[in-house]
Amino acid sequence: MSGRLDDRVALVTGAAQGIGRAIVLKLVSEGSRVLANDLDAGRLGELRDEVARRGGTCEALPGDVTEKEFGDRAVAACLERFGDLHILVNNAGYVWNSRIVSHTDEQWYAMIDVHATGPFRLLRAAGRHFRQMAQEGRTERARKVVNVSSISGLFGSATQFSYAAAKSALVGMTRSLAKDWGRYNVTVNCVAFGFIETRLTQTFAGEVPEIEVGDRKLKVGLDAAQVELMKSLTPLGRVGTPEEAAGAVVLFCLPESDFISGEIVVAGGGLRV
Repeated sequence: MSGRLDDRVALVTGAAQGIGRAIVLKLVSEGSRVLANDLDAGRLGELRDEVARRGGTCEALPGDVTEKEFGDRAVAACLERFGDLHILVNNAGYVWNSRIVSHTDEQWYAMIDVHATGPFRLLRAAGRHFRQMAQEGRTERARKVVNVSSISGLFGSATQFSYAAAKSALVGMTRSLAKDWGRYNVTVNCVAFGFIETRLTQTFAGEVPEIEVGDRKLKVGLDAAQVELMKSLTPLGRVGTPEEAAGAVVLFCLPESDFISGEIVVAGGGLRV
């Protein structure tokens, strides 16, 4: 494969399915080599094999982004396997919804850990590498960080209290690091997703679907009426696809965005709620 990201190395979390998988395939199509992380080792293996069939390079890094040493371990693995790190996409996450009066401490910390603390540790580890590269004078091409947030993090959501708080934290991280890491020729941007078709937003009738995250089973999805409401609130009048969501992320990974940093872009078909 050949493209605008030839010789670039990317690390993508939450990469085994949905939007994360689409991000990996899009990066690979542009020539990047990718270290893909997820909790689901089996699906990661399937993704690795799919990339190989397409003539690209993707290696798997199973693991939990909320583990204390994950950030250091992930960056070290990327350097060991590929020799560098040019693109970091903080995509891992899930929803655990309820109104605040029903929120437990466990629920709060779960959302903060996966959407804020995990990215913080990964950014800290990546930042040390970026600083080292700058000290060695290796700043001829911009390095890229893309944090994945949500319209819930920008505008709030009644039933996503802790999720919205954690996704909002990523906005602050993005703007702070853009000011800090410009001296290293690192751009830091954020994509906030609207209504994208994934397992978290699947339509159901009757029994509410569940997903497994570690040893937890969490209810997800929207009923048909909720889906139609979301579509009606979206100016484009439809749900976004994982590929479209991935496209918004990869925009910030391309050379064309080398002078864009500290920006928050909503990929939501015009949706503001």
